[in-house]
Amino acid sequence: MSIKDNVRALLEEIPAGVKLLAAAKSRTPQEIIEAVDAGIHLIGENYLQDAEAACEAVGSGVEWHFIGHLQRNKVAKAVRLFDMIETVDSLELAAEIDRRCAQIDKVMPVLIEINSGREQQKAGVVPEQAEALIRNIAGLKNITIKGLMTMGPLFGDPEESRPYFVETRKVFAEMKKLALPGVEMRELSMGMTDSYKVAIEEGATVVRIGTLIFGQRHYH
Repeated sequence: MSIKDNVRALLEEIPAGVKLLAAAKSRTPQEIIEAVDAGIHLIGENYLQDAEAACEAVGSGVEWHFIGHLQRNKVAKAVRLFDMIETVDSLELAAEIDRRCAQIDKVMPVLIEINSGREQQKAGVVPEQAEALIRNIAGLKNITIKGLMTMGPLFGDPEESRPYFVETRKVFAEMKKLALPGVEMRELSMGMTDSYKVAIEEGATVVRIGTLIFGQRHYH
C-alpha cells in the first residue's frame, strides 16, 4: 500500500470529528508531501531540525504540531515553526513559551501532556496535579490551553491502553466543567498506530499515526 492509499483508508475509517495527525518522526519531506497530497492537514514532529526541513519543503496549508519533548533552550525556534505544542507539562516550559511568543506577537495553542501511566521516566503531569498546573498556566497571555494529550504506556495489546485513555478523558471532563478563563477543553490527543481505535472509542479528538501512514520507520 502506498502512503496515499494508507491515508485515504484511514480518512474513510476515522469518524467525523476526529482529526488524523501524521506523526512524521524521521520521515523524509517527500514522504510528508505524499501524505499531504492524499489529504493530511495535521503534521506532528518530534524534532525541531526535522520540522525545519519539512516545513520548508511542504510549505503552508498544513498545521504543524510539536509532539516531542520540548527543551526550554529550543522554545524560541519552536514557537516560530509550530501552530500548536502538544507536550506542555510544566509551568517553567509554559512560561518560556509565553515569553518567546510575546516577543513575536503570537499566541500559542497548547495541550497539557498527562502522564496517565504515572511512569517516572515519561514526560507529562500526573492526573491529580493537572488542575493545579492548568490553573497556573491559564493566566499566561501568549498561551491558550486547548485540551490534553497523553502517550500512555506502550502495550502489545491495544485494549490495555484503555484505562489510561479513560483516566485522561476524566481529567478532560473535569477541566471542561470548571470552565476556567483562558482554558478551552476542545482537543483530546490520544492514541497511535496500535491504539487509535481504542482511543477514539474513549473520546480522542486527535489521533497521532505514523507507521500506519508511512510504513515501518527507516532510521537515518
